[in-house]
Amino acid sequence: MPTTTKTALYAAFGFALLAGAANAQGLPPGVFAGEHDYRQALAGHYALDPDHTAVVAKVSHIGYSFSVFRFDKTSAALTWDPAAPERSTLKVAVDTASIATPVTGFAAELAGEPWLNAKAFPQATFVSTAFHQTDADHGKVEGNFTLLGKTHPLTFDVTLVGAGKGFMGHPRIGVHAETSIDPKDYGLPPMLGASIALIVDGEFAEGP
Repeated sequence: MPTTTKTALYAAFGFALLAGAANAQGLPPGVFAGEHDYRQALAGHYALDPDHTAVVAKVSHIGYSFSVFRFDKTSAALTWDPAAPERSTLKVAVDTASIATPVTGFAAELAGEPWLNAKAFPQATFVSTAFHQTDADHGKVEGNFTLLGKTHPLTFDVTLVGAGKGFMGHPRIGVHAETSIDPKDYGLPPMLGASIALIVDGEFAEGP
């Protein structure tokens, strides 16, 4: 049998195996479900997938309930090393003017003064200083959080949602992260309460 024919047969056989594995999970060929194993995300540089990311702030509504605000424009760069997670680094930027709320007209007010003042401070940022793995699915990421020109240390509690080959073999890693801030630390109005919860659900895709 000619070499080119053998190569084509091997390629077809390999694709059939991939398709079978994907279809066994109810997924299209070339799509791989995330696994609860951080080592399935290869070492490298990852970028946040904005189509599969949510950044949410939960704020006390004068003690009656929690108002939920979402920020629609977020970018992040992750350098990931599954062999030594403590060597990983993370940089995140959130456009403060992208805040969204179901209350008509309130988002524009929140983006202005005396709230987020997005014209003067267009981004809130987080830059990691340390990664701490606590078990196979959990860890803490310490860093510096900057909002309204003021920077304070902040720690996120992180849960691995899934890691793996993603789409057509392009590695992905997805996490759920939570923390809280004191609005007074950043000069926000005291009526926001003593604590604002920050919740992040995001997927990172391997990239440049």
